[in-house]
Amino acid sequence: MKKIYFTRHGETFWNVENKICGATDIGLTERGHDQAEELGRHIKDLLDKGEIHIDEILASPLSRAYDTAKHIADMTGLPLRAEERLREQNFGKYEGTPRNGQVFKMDKRNFVNSYEGGESMMRLAQRIYNLLDELSQDDKIYLLVAHNGIVRSVNSYFYDMTNEDYADFGIKNCQLVDYDI
Repeated sequence: MKKIYFTRHGETFWNVENKICGATDIGLTERGHDQAEELGRHIKDLLDKGEIHIDEILASPLSRAYDTAKHIADMTGLPLRAEERLREQNFGKYEGTPRNGQVFKMDKRNFVNSYEGGESMMRLAQRIYNLLDELSQDDKIYLLVAHNGIVRSVNSYFYDMTNEDYADFGIKNCQLVDYDI
């Protein structure tokens, strides 16, 4: 059975400050770089043991994800390319605001809301679903390196989720998850 692997970028400066990054290009902290290198070593170990197989890394072009993917590619020797559709959701007026803000938490449950200049969850899901449909058509196994907003859409592609489940779903920095296609 074909798999898709997914990881979230390493820790960013705005993660530490509990701010919404969204489409704003925020860099990795030193800890974020260390997390990415550790994940790269872990993936190399799994590849070397034959426990997983990955043909290519696709990464969001935002530096926090691309730099994470570059560390993994450097450790594993896997080919890497930027994939624009993996760019994080644009949260419009909420970018740079507290991640746990009550108004934002409520607005996240409204899937047609574009956050005054941002991107709706529906549009985000469309681009991610289109990408996953495309990737499922070839025989390659991919590691996607992107963002928490992206993993919500990826997870909803594979599993039924309520609006609340979707809004609350997330993974830790440099956590590796897999999905069966």
